[in-house]
Amino acid sequence: MKERLLRLIWVALCIFFGITYALFDKVAAKKDLTQTLTTKGDPVSVVPESTESATRWQQEGKDNGSQASIAVQEALSILQTLQPPRNRLARFEKTSGFIGTSIYYAKEAFFFLFMNGPRTDDYLETNPGERRLSKPLAKAVNLLEEAAKEQEPDALFLLAEMNFYGNYTHPRNYKEAFRKYSDLASLNGNSSAQHMIGFMYATGIGGAVERDQAKALMYHTFSALGGNTKSQMTAAFRHHSGIGTPRNCNEAAYWYKHVADKAIAWSRSGSPGGQTFQKDSFRIADENGGVYGEGASVVSSGLNANKAGPNSDSHAAFDDVLEYLDLMSRKGDLKATFSLGRLHYEGSRTMKRNLKRARYYFRLVTMKYWAKDGSTLTEDDGTGRVASKAAGYLGRMSLRGEGMEQSFEKALVWFKRGLPNGDALCQYELGLMYLHGLGVRKDPVTAADYFKAAANQDFTSAQTYLGQLFLDQGDISTATRYFDLAARHGHIEAFYHLAEISNNGIGRERSCGVATAYYKLVAEKAEPIHSSFKEANNAYDDGDMETALVNYMMAAEQGYEAAQANVAYILDGHHSVLSLDSLLSWKKHRNSLQNAVLALIYWTRSAKQSNIDSIVKMGDYYLGGYGTEADMEKAATCYQTAAETHQSAQALWNLGWIHENGIGVEQDFHLAKRFYDQALETNQEAYLPVKMALIKLRMRSFWNTITHGKVNSIQSEPESRKEWSFSEWMSNFLEDHQPYYNTADDDDLVDPSTDPMPGGDDYIDDIDESIIESLIILGLAGALAFLVYYRQQRQNSHRREMERQQQQQQGGLPAAQQQPPAQAPPPPGQQPDGGFFPPPGDPNYGQWIAGGVGH
Repeated sequence: MKERLLRLIWVALCIFFGITYALFDKVAAKKDLTQTLTTKGDPVSVVPESTESATRWQQEGKDNGSQASIAVQEALSILQTLQPPRNRLARFEKTSGFIGTSIYYAKEAFFFLFMNGPRTDDYLETNPGERRLSKPLAKAVNLLEEAAKEQEPDALFLLAEMNFYGNYTHPRNYKEAFRKYSDLASLNGNSSAQHMIGFMYATGIGGAVERDQAKALMYHTFSALGGNTKSQMTAAFRHHSGIGTPRNCNEAAYWYKHVADKAIAWSRSGSPGGQTFQKDSFRIADENGGVYGEGASVVSSGLNANKAGPNSDSHAAFDDVLEYLDLMSRKGDLKATFSLGRLHYEGSRTMKRNLKRARYYFRLVTMKYWAKDGSTLTEDDGTGRVASKAAGYLGRMSLRGEGMEQSFEKALVWFKRGLPNGDALCQYELGLMYLHGLGVRKDPVTAADYFKAAANQDFTSAQTYLGQLFLDQGDISTATRYFDLAARHGHIEAFYHLAEISNNGIGRERSCGVATAYYKLVAEKAEPIHSSFKEANNAYDDGDMETALVNYMMAAEQGYEAAQANVAYILDGHHSVLSLDSLLSWKKHRNSLQNAVLALIYWTRSAKQSNIDSIVKMGDYYLGGYGTEADMEKAATCYQTAAETHQSAQALWNLGWIHENGIGVEQDFHLAKRFYDQALETNQEAYLPVKMALIKLRMRSFWNTITHGKVNSIQSEPESRKEWSFSEWMSNFLEDHQPYYNTADDDDLVDPSTDPMPGGDDYIDDIDESIIESLIILGLAGALAFLVYYRQQRQNSHRREMERQQQQQQGGLPAAQQQPPAQAPPPPGQQPDGGFFPPPGDPNYGQWIAGGVGH
């Protein structure tokens, strides 16, 4: 009875939390409705042109009295009252704390028990069935259809967008969207319509048309010639990679330069210092540890693994880091306070910029070091350095008018306060003010001095501006050196100048490949002007997988490697053998998007841009025959290519497996063992699978050996021993103080402070090692001299014996009766030659034996 009661209480709590969350979501939706309708119509689906188009449509309706324009205006007024579909229950974000965790799991249980119905549509194969439209939506659609019959461009464009993106609660219908885009492109050559037609031919999305890469490139080229930035990116990438056309470096550089010029113009616009960049191009698989999961993917294994220690926060959530920094800030840690200000100023994907909060934290830091009149409150150097950094950010915010009113005078005050401590940001911003005359006199020389001081501290923006000044003076080599320094940290203008230098051959030979690579980097950094990453990320977080897929596809067609990996990851249906996705409805939404053919295409494009996990995925697809015919040789080639980077343990393990089983390669147990061992060396987390594979491999190798099989069995690796010369042996012997003893002497364990017998044998340690080496060398030299002497004596004895025998044979007399041959008299004043040593019988023989006594 108690167990049943507890279950009922648990179900009631789940229902309560689910309904409460839904009510809160509905209230939030009403609050955001006005803002949503006045910006994009659909927060995740509408392209940036929609707001401008709505304004233009309304204005044309007032100026033009035609029935079609009036119908478009009336349809827009109806559509703006419709609420876009929202699916916030699919966003399962686990917050910290007991309450947040409880609500998280309550939402999951509620969704699993009561909202886990089957899907009724399939996104990529066929169009969804006919749905009944609401009365306001049906009225608006009828008005637009009547206007479209009169060839009204705005009506055609709006209907196409509604059918493609599902705006204003309209159901998606890709075939109808293709027809409307085609009518609009044929009517007036609309570049946006041509871009969408090219996209649909490239992907074949929704089965609207068959994939045709040649037609896709043709429509993208027409759209690019019409000035469409998205199509310019797409055409550049296709010529760069050879998709639908042979690779053409010059064409790729031409189109990438068009986009790069727009990117630089946009980055230089706005407040002093240009636009701030916030990266939205992320790989969604990396949030789960990579394509193969935590520890098995390159992004989370080997050198990239999170190696947490007792004082490490490598596995901490972002909210936990903020909470910790806030705690340390309250305790008076100025570095933590400054870090909080910087996090709020720069923002991230999981936290929006909060300039007011950033200003608050920066002011807390500066108040600990400066009084209101600018005098210092402490002489601590550490506090001064942190306060100077905070002053630099406060001055930057005043200069740019971020979170406060723009004021050059206040900015100048803050920058000058940070100068005494050598803050690089203050130096750079002062150089910017003097370069453009912002609140000070225009003085390029003074600006160059400040830029140089900041550049010496590796401040990238200062290095770029200093390079520009040298480039204006014609010093190409110095300018290039500063651009190279700034390019190490990914500065967009440094990449642009290097691209221009390489493309025009300034100070060097023209290099189309280098120029294209730099232009591509510049174009891809300016995400806000052409990419759809932000909309795709928001849709993915909200659980709208179809919208996320479409927007990721658009970025993928423009050449973004991260988007290509994301598309392949969403379309991939081979994440895990033991998957629970079929039980969870928000996961089943993703299963309906699986398309092995498209997934292989985008894995391949991502792999060509050096994504190692994508290369391994290609091998998996060729091995299993997913989206293509099985090709074991191609699979082995993919694994070998990924293994050569020495970063993917998964690729090395796969190579060991295919060599063990002879799939696509010759079966070789010994070579398989080598690959398994290399997988463990690359990633220690592969210990269990590698050891299990080695146990099975050794059993197979043992059976192959005893049955005399034809497979090369595991063999013992020969120990490589280097042959040492005598000098090498002596050198190693002298350098190795205790080559054969692993334990220290007992005397080495005695503490000198507690030794009862001071003095002792300490003098032995004072002997210079060079004396010992000299004694050994002298001993060896003496032994060598003795050997030479002994050898000469033996030779002389043998020579005398041979002479004696020859004399006996010639004279026939006994050796005792023979007289020695007469010797020639010595020259006057010279003693007779007695030989090297005096012979026996010589009067000096005895003295020689005695060691020359008396001489």
